[in-house]
Amino acid sequence: MPIAAALKRVFGGRAARVLLAAAALAAVGAASAAVVAEQAPQAGVLKVRIGGDQTQTRVVIELDHAVTGKLLSADKPGRQVTLAFPKVDVSGGGMSGAGAGLIKAWSIDEAAGSARIRLDLGRDAQVRRRFLLPPGDGLNVYRYVIDVASDGLRAMPAGPAAAGKSSVKPVSYATADLPPPDPNAKKVIVIDAGHGGKDPGAQGAERHEKELTLAAAHALRDQLLRTGRYKVVMTRDTDVFVPLEQRVQIARRANADLFISLHADSGGSDPSIRGATVYTLSEKGTDRVARGVFDKSDWFMNVALPGQDAATKRILLDLTQRETRNRSSVFAELLLGKIGDRVELLRHSHRDAGFMVLLAPEVPAVLLEMGFVSNADDEQALADPVRRAAFMGAAAEAIDAYFAQEAKYAMR
Repeated sequence: MPIAAALKRVFGGRAARVLLAAAALAAVGAASAAVVAEQAPQAGVLKVRIGGDQTQTRVVIELDHAVTGKLLSADKPGRQVTLAFPKVDVSGGGMSGAGAGLIKAWSIDEAAGSARIRLDLGRDAQVRRRFLLPPGDGLNVYRYVIDVASDGLRAMPAGPAAAGKSSVKPVSYATADLPPPDPNAKKVIVIDAGHGGKDPGAQGAERHEKELTLAAAHALRDQLLRTGRYKVVMTRDTDVFVPLEQRVQIARRANADLFISLHADSGGSDPSIRGATVYTLSEKGTDRVARGVFDKSDWFMNVALPGQDAATKRILLDLTQRETRNRSSVFAELLLGKIGDRVELLRHSHRDAGFMVLLAPEVPAVLLEMGFVSNADDEQALADPVRRAAFMGAAAEAIDAYFAQEAKYAMR
């Protein structure tokens, strides 16, 4: 028997209509509540991890959903950092604990419908950067990362003098007096023209690889500078030899937001092979970074990580590497999507390797093999200023897309 008829039989016509209306409203309310719950999930705090020393400390807040953080404390050195996380559930009670490094203690409680995070500091310090890491690399939680630094942290270690008379002019290496990061500051892009000087690279029918990579680097630089959104650093801007480890150092000292190394491949005895390929750092390359960090004799990879003990440093390095590898892979896919409309791509065009120029643990980096100089069509395309400009224009579009996407996670 239909529900309406049954209600009418038991309660009479008017009562039945009232009960049906009430049931309908309840159903609508339940459906609305379900929609709201689906659209605005309450993210819960799962765990808080802290590691560091008296110059830099990293706070990692693990959550079960994506969040957006808002800095409530003044954006200048002080003894407390306060942030609000809207739609983060702390109804089960607040959380608190002892700190480490610059953090004396931390607490999370509810305030005006948001979770409020307080970090009590042992000395004057400020938030250097904040960002959200989505699940990945075997972890199924979101991680909101807060880096707190004391004054003077931005001084970078000086490396050995450049060999030879290199004309490289990345940025001033005297970075101790850099101002705090500006959220509206231009992104720093380091362009690495492969080979150079005494290292000619692969040999084409008419040109060496080093000539083609330098021309492409100039074309990409010009495209980026015209946008007004970027500061471009060249590892070399003339035909000079720059050691691989120095290229990594240039990127790190420039506080690069992105590193792109340009190369042209050789197909050996098979001149028919052609197409572009993008490489990101492999798992073996990640292990190489870790070995370099803890081997003080390897000066160019001796990262000044916070934390005095090896265990803490390894945890923080792993987190940094995951973040960097994820971002490198995101850019690699965007880059292939853009350049694939302009040039031929090699099969399996996103690959990984342990190339030295990709080893900076905190700088997202890719190595772009633009084509094969051993192939006549690829060599001609790379030597043609018009086609080269179109190629690098696509690369510039990928860089724009990368930073537009990164803005979803970078809360500065």
